[in-house]
Amino acid sequence: MTDGHLLTERTPRVAAARKLLRRAARLETGRFLVEGVRPVRDALAWAEDPARESPRVHDLFLTSAVAERHPELERRADAAGVRVARVTEKAAAGLSDTVTPQGIAAVCTTVAVDLDTALAGEPRLVTVLVGVADPGNAGTVVRTSDAAGADAVVLAGDAVDPHNGKCVRASMGSLFHVPVAAHRDVDAVLDALRARGLALLAADGHGETVLDAGADDLLARPTAWLFGCEAHGLDEHTAGRADHRVRVPIHGRAESLNLATAAAVCLYASARAQHA
Repeated sequence: MTDGHLLTERTPRVAAARKLLRRAARLETGRFLVEGVRPVRDALAWAEDPARESPRVHDLFLTSAVAERHPELERRADAAGVRVARVTEKAAAGLSDTVTPQGIAAVCTTVAVDLDTALAGEPRLVTVLVGVADPGNAGTVVRTSDAAGADAVVLAGDAVDPHNGKCVRASMGSLFHVPVAAHRDVDAVLDALRARGLALLAADGHGETVLDAGADDLLARPTAWLFGCEAHGLDEHTAGRADHRVRVPIHGRAESLNLATAAAVCLYASARAQHA
């Protein structure tokens, strides 16, 4: 419970949490910041999981205004054993890297798991982001993967940290719903996917296979979709290792689709075929 005292930006707990805006601090501590009412609510639901082996959410910081609008968040945090503190508006702003801070942030244990854990069981739909550097796009694809029923998301190669603040916000809580792994060795990721019987489909604007009704038999198989970086797509080596290069048909005059949109089209095509 809070004691009515507002913590400031100089309070050691707040200062320590603010350091998590930097990747080095996240790597060192194994913790990251979650900002916003909806993502924090999802983080608390994650913390309430009775199967958890260790604390998942450590601190909840919120302004009095947010606490008054959402009193259930303090109650849920207390019930989950999370330390709760009300903070000044300035302290809350210091825990955010946005222009318009939302007045609430939680310190959570990092969610990324190892590759074997992410691919445990018999996955049927996996999203692989190869060298994707834009955190907003990465977070949006995590959210889309969650919505499409994907079993895991893998950030392969020199990709963005999934705990980056912009990535976390763009995922809108989906980081807590779908297993996310980060692995720098792209070939090792592809080998692991093949070993689990997944077909590798490379999203490629010049691919030989068109994503239409004729591809349903292919899409109905257990599948891993490979998506490349925003500027150049997949590198030739990675695309060459795929079983098929698949293009989304462009019927208008647009040159291409951006990463997040292309991923949504591809993942939902697979979800439709697999759930037919």
